[in-house]
Amino acid sequence: MGFGRNPHVAKAEAAEQAALIAKDASAYERAWREAGRLWERAADRETDSKRKAQYTEKAEQARATADEPPPESSPAVG
Repeated sequence: MGFGRNPHVAKAEAAEQAALIAKDASAYERAWREAGRLWERAADRETDSKRKAQYTEKAEQARATADEPPPESSPAVG
């Protein structure tokens, strides 16, 4: 990580990836809530207003996704 980089962005992206591969509904919800919290922290640290708004929007979107049921996995063939 270089100087001037916002470390919470990478953490939030990793939390989103964890949500996408979550095995159950509670893990899915926790991962999205964590992503929302990390996007909020990224927005708090950001000095550029455009990126700050983008991170805030991603935080709201992650929290909204956490409130939705997880997508159904593809049905097994057989």
